[in-house]
Amino acid sequence: MPFTREADVRTYRVQGTTARCWDFPQLSGEPDAPPVFMVHGFRGDHHGLLRIAEALPNHRVLIPDLPGFGQGAVLPGTHNAAAYADFVRASFRELGLGPDTVLLGHSFGSIIAARTAAQYPEMISELVLINPICEPALEGPKGITSKAAELYYRAAAKLPETAGHALLTNPLIVRGMSIMMAKTSDPGLRRWIHAQHDAYFSAFASRAVVLDAFRSSISETVRDYAAALRMPVLLIAADRDDLGSVPGQRRLAGMVPDSELEIIEGCGHLVHYEAPEVAAALIADFLDRRHLA
Repeated sequence: MPFTREADVRTYRVQGTTARCWDFPQLSGEPDAPPVFMVHGFRGDHHGLLRIAEALPNHRVLIPDLPGFGQGAVLPGTHNAAAYADFVRASFRELGLGPDTVLLGHSFGSIIAARTAAQYPEMISELVLINPICEPALEGPKGITSKAAELYYRAAAKLPETAGHALLTNPLIVRGMSIMMAKTSDPGLRRWIHAQHDAYFSAFASRAVVLDAFRSSISETVRDYAAALRMPVLLIAADRDDLGSVPGQRRLAGMVPDSELEIIEGCGHLVHYEAPEVAAALIADFLDRRHLA
């Protein structure tokens, strides 16, 4: 599944550390189309959102690696949603992004994006949340899966550094997680998803970064910020998402003052891998209607 859209890799400084962002110029469409700044999920990096970027040629798309993941250098202090929201705000400033910018977040990135939008609403025009974390981890449709993940990360925290890092990067465990999350029955797509997780799921700077981010991912939800979201919000959920039930997503949509909820059928928590064209079409339609209104 080759990726053809080319990006300028932007390097800048945030809190004294190096940040990198993949900046994809607009290829077609109206010249005043808003740029889209994307925030990837837990243990991912910019690669996870490339399929959606490919399917949005009418928009400039910017995707950074979150600090401590991919090519993002670690920040001073704790790597949690609060720190990442500050990182997003600083990135907007360093990259010269204005208030016409659309902020998008996937999974843990949905928490970061929602927190950023609630704290700094003047920064963005619209908010898009894909596979939003709509309920605490252990309340989801498959709480046992979340509990197993919690035990796994807690075990990694208690082990000595070398053993803990080895547990986090164990290829069999990474593959097991990938198998559980992938819902597609297409064997070629499943192989590609597993290859993506093999290549990028363990691209983190340290065990401490992963454990900080994990603890944050299970202690906050988009619900915490829903009522404070004053901009138009598009929620893209999936009916087989183990981390967010359909009733939970509907409750979340009801808490956001100006929201639209779209549910993709036959898909799980990997909308960005399993249905990127569908998600991109929903995003493009949402933005076209909002900006032409």
